[in-house]
Amino acid sequence: MTPKSLYQAAVTNFLSRDEAKSLCDRILSFSKADETRVSVRSGWAGNTRFAGGQVTTSGDTSNTTVMVQATIGKKRGSATTNVLDDESLRRTVDLAARLARLSPDDPEIMPELGPQNYASISNYFENTATLSPEQRAAAAKKAIETAESVWKDAKSPGALFMAGFLDAEAGATIVANNKSLFAYHRSSSVRMSDTARTPDGTGSGWAGSNARDWSQIDPVFLGRRAGQKAVQSRNPVAIEPGLYTVVLEPAAASQLVGQVAGALNARAAEEGRNAFSQRNGGTKLGMKVFDERVTFYSDPSDPEILGDPFDAEGFPEGKNVWIEKGVLKQLQYNRFWAQKKGMQANTGGGGGRGGGGGGGGRGGSVRMAQGTKSLEQLIAECERGVLCTHFFYTNVLDPRSMMLTGMTRDGTFLIEKGKITKPVKNFRFNQSIVQMLNSIEEIGKADRAESGSPAPPMRVKDFNFASLSDAV
Repeated sequence: MTPKSLYQAAVTNFLSRDEAKSLCDRILSFSKADETRVSVRSGWAGNTRFAGGQVTTSGDTSNTTVMVQATIGKKRGSATTNVLDDESLRRTVDLAARLARLSPDDPEIMPELGPQNYASISNYFENTATLSPEQRAAAAKKAIETAESVWKDAKSPGALFMAGFLDAEAGATIVANNKSLFAYHRSSSVRMSDTARTPDGTGSGWAGSNARDWSQIDPVFLGRRAGQKAVQSRNPVAIEPGLYTVVLEPAAASQLVGQVAGALNARAAEEGRNAFSQRNGGTKLGMKVFDERVTFYSDPSDPEILGDPFDAEGFPEGKNVWIEKGVLKQLQYNRFWAQKKGMQANTGGGGGRGGGGGGGGRGGSVRMAQGTKSLEQLIAECERGVLCTHFFYTNVLDPRSMMLTGMTRDGTFLIEKGKITKPVKNFRFNQSIVQMLNSIEEIGKADRAESGSPAPPMRVKDFNFASLSDAV
């Protein structure tokens, strides 16, 4: 075999469906617990980091990890291993059972599911699963050279500093139990991001994208975009903090609207702990919560949504419309909370207790419906505002209002009469996402951000920039 074919054979050496079924059956045969669940992640991951015009690190790993969860009465324990011989698997099964016996009763424990039906979803791409170190290095080289050419075309002194990260993964997710449930799904994903800094330290540009299919990532485009923003953002001027109309590029929009997924948790809403709780009790189901142009949905059959066809319990994921034309249509109930409330469990509960503010880990699988206009049109129709490339260090201040704080980064510009006129110093923002999604002027056509599902650019009025930031 040639070196390339040897590499491809190595990185695609994760468990097939038949191999996964055989492994799970073997593990389950070792268990004497009342109920046993086996969760397996088998796959490959490769990454390349570059900076200063060259690759700085590169690594590839292949691994199969098994988690065994044992239930004895109302007690539950789990143990994990990546050693797959019989002796090691027996020890892992025994450890899970011992931990279960030592654990307190779980009043919210639910019985394991029986066999389920799963949608056939194709989101595995061989060209991603076999993305070699040489291919990743070549992509980094293209991005670096393209950004440097932008800098040279601008006839600027010194050398542009270019850095970035490219990582890919492919593998299979498996859930099985002693109630004859077996779920198997394989997938792939890849993301690439670039940051370009000017030699005088005053300009910085960023670009990033993700996909399941490597052919949908364009290193030349990302290098050009980062280089152009670095050139354009040099010597920014300070403008006063305050309420501004903003144009959010897809990456910036994704970082903010992704918070909506966490607020879909029914238990948190019913217990008064998130943005879909009513002040005097109850939830906002059936109520208008956002602008009528806002719709959020999840659909594991959508190739651009980074979701799986089942959750951690093996519960099937299906298409769900959570918010439709601004109205909250449904919330996510895990199995325990659904039973307690006499509701049907929505998919994506993950088998958790549902006590946190999260939505069962569905952040990457919830997508905001897009509009029809391009980012350039959103800018051209803006009389005066601020263009935000993306945000940094974004954190939740108050989950009940979806209030976030963070900073603009790597390309913040003033828009005047439909044109970008000058770079401006970065801001710290304090912004309620509920208020933001009720202050929309326009929603554009979605594009892939660095992580999460594709998000549409947006133009929003009265965005709160609380203070200036000296960060570049």
